Amino acid sequence: MKLKIELTNENAKLPDYAHEGDAGMDLYSVESLRLEPGERKLVGTGLKLQLPPNTEAQIRPKSGLALKKGITLLNTPGTVDEGYRGEVGVILINHSREVYAVEIGQKIAQMVIMPVTRVTVEKVDHLEDSDRGVGGFGSTGV
Repeated sequence: MKLKIELTNENAKLPDYAHEGDAGMDLYSVESLRLEPGERKLVGTGLKLQLPPNTEAQIRPKSGLALKKGITLLNTPGTVDEGYRGEVGVILINHSREVYAVEIGQKIAQMVIMPVTRVTVEKVDHLEDSDRGVGGFGSTGV
């Protein structure tokens, strides 16, 4: 399966897998910026994608960045639809108490390519019963 990528910025880097067997490819910032505590910003990657048919790209946080620096993603996982051809952006938020500097070429997120199943929606008068029924939040005792 091939993922076609157009680089739209001189600082753009192709996403890559850090280790054999990794699910996510690292995404890199094409800009330098500062994130104040509690602040969120859209950060460019300089990438446009042509996804394989029947797939999506999920944009997810980097666990080390979240744990060590308190930096994560809003709207996670973010979805890049198969037909989207604009630049992939990452919405970073600073949950720490310190200013955080994002540098050009820094790993800011990861991207996982996932299959998509499309369904036909059907209106019905009643749903079939299930063992769980309407048990929702807290229904398992937690």
